[in-house]
Amino acid sequence: MKKLGVGLLAMTVASTAAAADMGAVDEPIKLAINEWTGQHISTHVAGEMLKAAGYNVEYVTAGYMNMYQAMSDGEVHGAMEIWSSNVSDDYAKKVDAGGVVELGDLGLDAKEGIAYPAHVAELCPGLPAWEALKECAQVFATADTLPGGRLVDYPADWGTPGADRMTGLDLPFKAVPAGSEGALIAELRASTERKSPLLITFWQPHWAMSAYDVQFVDLPVGEEACFNDPAWGPNPNAVNDCDFAPSRIFKAGWSGMADKWPAAYEILSNYQLAVEDQQPMMGAIDVDGGSVEEVVAAWMAENEDKWRPVVDAATQ
Repeated sequence: MKKLGVGLLAMTVASTAAAADMGAVDEPIKLAINEWTGQHISTHVAGEMLKAAGYNVEYVTAGYMNMYQAMSDGEVHGAMEIWSSNVSDDYAKKVDAGGVVELGDLGLDAKEGIAYPAHVAELCPGLPAWEALKECAQVFATADTLPGGRLVDYPADWGTPGADRMTGLDLPFKAVPAGSEGALIAELRASTERKSPLLITFWQPHWAMSAYDVQFVDLPVGEEACFNDPAWGPNPNAVNDCDFAPSRIFKAGWSGMADKWPAAYEILSNYQLAVEDQQPMMGAIDVDGGSVEEVVAAWMAENEDKWRPVVDAATQ
């Protein structure tokens, strides 16, 4: 990885005109690393593009729900994979206050929802219709959730979207937060191998969607009224009685980036990553055991036509 970065750096800094627009190249641009593999990939591809342009980059572990204060303070400079359906209120506050700016869509075709491995439909007849969960909740029960069923929700610091759906739709399930993305995958693997019941909050793009034949529960279509008006939807006493809002995946950064690192700001604003590129990299890491650095380096080397024009446009 270091050798690749040096070679690309040499090509980029040859032009003094590009260097004039680079800004504070001696100071590192700090990109947030959150808690899931896809985000690691999105962030490292962006970081390697910045390195190719001649910047120093640091990857900083940051909590997904609470990183926006650090970004507003200029301690973290960019977050490359923010999901609109699962973003903290703090994000909007920091944007309104002027400390954080949006950097455009990442380009991933995304969906979130309540899901299950395909074999579970045999254990809970009526799936994928959400009403079936009312009748077979005990199939999903554990000692900790009886008499209700168990929903494996996102890790606690990702929010509680699964729990919100169980409450909104008045389903007899207890949402139990997973410890990590890896824990969610372990649940899917164990359920598939044992043909055991599992209900889980999950998302695509993700390699596990195909590896474990994951299906989404059909919930009432999510729309704005569902999240604000209890009278909307099948449960007149609650909000969130519907599917997730359509997910938009976007990027954000420190508002001072455009002045401090003009070319970097342009690169990150124009950077996009397609599902068909990200998802195989996920599998190479989570299934095949590759490191993020190795897998991203291989992709960068094999797909220079997809990212190099963005770097060149900002630096030449």
